[in-house]
Amino acid sequence: MNTETGAEAQPLINLLGLSQAKLEAFFAELGEKKFRAIQVMKWIHQLGVCDFDEMSNLSKGLREKLKQRAVIEAPEVIQRWDSADGTRKFLFRVGGGNAIETVYIPDGDRGTLCVSSQVGCSLDCSFCATGKQGFNRDLSAHEIIGQVWQAAKSFGQLDSVNVADRKVTNVVMMGMGEPLLNFDNVVDAMNLMMHDNAYGLSKRRVTLSTSGVVPALDKLADVTDVSLAISLHASNDAIRNELVPINRKYPIAVLLDSAQRYIERMPDNRRKITIEYTLIDQLNDRPEHAHELVQLLKDVPVKINLIPFNPFSLSNYKRVSNNSLRRFQTILIDAGFTTTVRTTRGDDIDAACGQLAGQVNDRTRRAERYKLDAAAMMASNSDVIPVKLVQD
Repeated sequence: MNTETGAEAQPLINLLGLSQAKLEAFFAELGEKKFRAIQVMKWIHQLGVCDFDEMSNLSKGLREKLKQRAVIEAPEVIQRWDSADGTRKFLFRVGGGNAIETVYIPDGDRGTLCVSSQVGCSLDCSFCATGKQGFNRDLSAHEIIGQVWQAAKSFGQLDSVNVADRKVTNVVMMGMGEPLLNFDNVVDAMNLMMHDNAYGLSKRRVTLSTSGVVPALDKLADVTDVSLAISLHASNDAIRNELVPINRKYPIAVLLDSAQRYIERMPDNRRKITIEYTLIDQLNDRPEHAHELVQLLKDVPVKINLIPFNPFSLSNYKRVSNNSLRRFQTILIDAGFTTTVRTTRGDDIDAACGQLAGQVNDRTRRAERYKLDAAAMMASNSDVIPVKLVQD
């Protein structure tokens, strides 16, 4: 990022990720009135302006002062792919040899942006491409909201004052990374998404998905009231321990109790938790797993989203068969659960659920280990799923 020159040079402050309160504090330091924060928020997030000289309702003196102290910079778009089905994937440069991916998914009058929260992921879920790349760092608030800003600009959304012209209508924190492990930055970014003077999304249109960081989930309701999704993927702890390793620390019962406490604190008592369940052939897609899931969730206010596994390199898992998918869904529906199937979108550009990878300067050496394991497996011509992962 640019810096001031001189003996006492200081880093310029990136205003893109600052909440209203933080912007007000910034302007107070400049000796300015607090209302300047709202003016600048509108310029940035509603009009897409990043040049202080274009902010015509600010005095020339203030504009010059801002140029000396601040900057408005979003992650750079390295590449953009457009799928035949309307899905759009972005690759963003975030420094240090790292890049992240963000995906826009259209569905009728809804346009959902899947946003990343970390460079890679510190969790190591076995069915997810992101985890295979290891982990580098958390994203800053401006790098998170910057994904929304860039996507909206790509559709011309920030050049229009007509809300009906919006392409990005929903945001899900389901991209690269575990959002609750980057708590403060994710909360600041989500609250900007919902701010009336920024993107104005309703709390029902911003969703945080977690694999189960229970201590952070327990304090989430203190700072926001976004919708909640649980990345469950298993009907019992034995299978989930293999798919989602954090389950060994916070097992299913503990996670669901925390999720229920979260929604019980919401002003709207009709809220439901979205349960995300990736179906993997012969692993968690059997009728007994569906019946087990019914018993597990019978007293929890949920809706269930079934996700067919999307294959990627370094994984031996296989996509669920259509017959098994329909059978699993029918069991849940017959038990009274609202159960949808996530349509695979953008798989021709590797933008489907679980396929986001980006470019991670891995500090964990996890990616190196996976590549070595894959090479060894290819050398032995083995394509068998480890027996301990198969549930008949």
